Amino acid sequence: MKFQIEGNTNKINAELVYNKGSGDLLFVIDDQKYNLKLLKSTSNEFEFILENTYHYVKILPSTETKYKIYIDGIVVEIKKHSKITEIIEKTLKSKGTAYQANNVTSQIPGRVVKVSVSKGDKIKEGDPIMVLESMKMQIAIKSHKEGTIKEIKVKEGSTVSRNEIVAIIE
Repeated sequence: MKFQIEGNTNKINAELVYNKGSGDLLFVIDDQKYNLKLLKSTSNEFEFILENTYHYVKILPSTETKYKIYIDGIVVEIKKHSKITEIIEKTLKSKGTAYQANNVTSQIPGRVVKVSVSKGDKIKEGDPIMVLESMKMQIAIKSHKEGTIKEIKVKEGSTVSRNEIVAIIE
């Protein structure tokens, strides 16, 4: 997956090669292998150790053509390409990470129309958890795994952003 950092003419080829589970990931960046240990992951913030060095990353509000990312105190702009969108979305939705595995996130920004489950409910993979409305369309957010609802983080009528955590399954 190739992407380009603003102000740099070279394209970077990066790929998530293997998710070892428990936050251990293997990336290949420009043919060089890197082990990454994910410590904390939310919808727009990450803390990780890469090559024995701690890093903090926050995804800032973006435009239609660029992502803005805060990395260890520096704001970096990355030109949007379908490939970088794919790698970011894949990382945000990675099921093998310790913190992401139980999080249910919204696929779209919108308004919560209906919450279909309550704390303590037993659910199966594919069960609807809630319904969002965006641009007059309703989209069901479904469970990605079997479990018990530990927490519902939103209420009917509230608004959510894309990739926001809306529920937690244990």
